[in-house]
Amino acid sequence: MSELPADVALMWRLREGNRRGPKPSLTIEDITRAAIELADAEGLAAVSMARVAERLGNSTMALYRHVKSKDELLVLMSDAALERPEPLPDGIDWRTGLTFWAEGVMVAIRKHRWYSKLPISGPPAGPNNLAWFDSALGALEDTGLPEEAKVGVVMGLMTYVHGEIRLSLDLAAGFADNPSAFSAYGAVLARVVDSRQLPALARVLDAGVFDTVGAFEEESDEDFDFGLQLYLDGVERFIERIRQDS
Repeated sequence: MSELPADVALMWRLREGNRRGPKPSLTIEDITRAAIELADAEGLAAVSMARVAERLGNSTMALYRHVKSKDELLVLMSDAALERPEPLPDGIDWRTGLTFWAEGVMVAIRKHRWYSKLPISGPPAGPNNLAWFDSALGALEDTGLPEEAKVGVVMGLMTYVHGEIRLSLDLAAGFADNPSAFSAYGAVLARVVDSRQLPALARVLDAGVFDTVGAFEEESDEDFDFGLQLYLDGVERFIERIRQDS
């Protein structure tokens, strides 16, 4: 059997399983918690092995005995910051379950706004991320979908949820930095959009859709739910088709 990937072994605490001797005074949990606290206070860019060591009152070399690099530290943070999901309420249908799940992800990530800046290098593999994956799959248990299709539905939902959260946080930060660029957006576009070249966008402008762009000052739950329900509408139709074909 091949060895586990290094990042997976680290997240599941399997890399240290064979160590003997007294329990170390510094643990991976300590390091990860300090890194998350630093990122919460100063942003992800502030996180370094040296800064985390300083926060813990240890030498940087002491950290390297447990975490080999900043990349490994980011992997640990990406799993630890996404706290375990709340259990799905009893007796709910799949759509309510996935809505509950998606809103839970949004709440969890908004607690750590830097989370949207973390690199995504692969599918979920840490214990917390897999708990979220399992929860969403569980919401589809009674749909009659094949297991492969359940995975496809959940991965698509993850793409929407994480993408929407990342976009909304970036736009909110942009609004905070330069609100005039957003309030003037419609007027600026009206000066450069030619209805002969961009007819669909011109119709949007004529309808006044961008006349009151100011909702980016805070993340919009309404926009998030609108896109979520559109996605779930498609899933509902997909489930109906699978049931008809079976």
